[in-house]
Amino acid sequence: MAGGGDGRCRGTLPLVLLVVLVLLAPGPPAQAGEPGILRVLTFNIHHGAGPDGRVDLDRLAAEIRAVDADVVALQEVDRHYGARSGSVDQVAELARRLGVHAAFAATVDLDPAGPDAPRRQFGSAILSRHPIRSHTALRLPGTAAEEPRGLLAAVLDVDGEPVRVATTHLSSESGATRLLQARSVSALVRGWGGRVLVVGDLNARPGDPEVGVLTAVLGDGCPGASTFPAAAPAVRIDYVLGRGRIVDCAVLPTASSDHRPLLAGVALG
Repeated sequence: MAGGGDGRCRGTLPLVLLVVLVLLAPGPPAQAGEPGILRVLTFNIHHGAGPDGRVDLDRLAAEIRAVDADVVALQEVDRHYGARSGSVDQVAELARRLGVHAAFAATVDLDPAGPDAPRRQFGSAILSRHPIRSHTALRLPGTAAEEPRGLLAAVLDVDGEPVRVATTHLSSESGATRLLQARSVSALVRGWGGRVLVVGDLNARPGDPEVGVLTAVLGDGCPGASTFPAAAPAVRIDYVLGRGRIVDCAVLPTASSDHRPLLAGVALG
């Protein structure tokens, strides 16, 4: 829900655009390898910290592996961020454990902890079993006092056809800021042709103006899918939006985050 930055997070990289376009209807999850179906998972991982307060990438990787999704969009991902996540590159480690392609975009980019250390980063990632043709990042509007937010978009090669998947994590601090951010995402989507999915943590509920701005251009694939808090989901703030037919949708259990992951099966035909 909230981001992982702090008051010092003024240096930022453009946020990587991650767009996956999907349209979903409730039902049991599509089976892996089903012809013409792209299995898409969106998951705010809270830097891998579960309700027990423990960060365990092996546990997180095992949960993601069990879902067997084709594309995984992650929010609140650490890269060498600090002691809270062992200063590891979570993107590289998850990609290695799962054997997939990866793209990352930092919304928070801090100076290294030491002279030979890497930069400390926090942002969003896309993991894909399909090749990533290209990816890009966009910084979303916000004030200097707010944690930076962005969009990560990747063009995937799905059996020779391009599918654009984007992920975002909108402001948890201001509805007015979220509305500006949603309008920026909507403007991008209007310029994208072909198959498009936009997924992620919008920090907004159905009926909020910022959600309406996005659903005016994208279908809402998982109505009624509450994902927060993980222990007893009562609020819907994670979404799968897209162009196309979503054939199923499921909220999955987790021990690795304060959000539950949301899985959708997207028909590409």
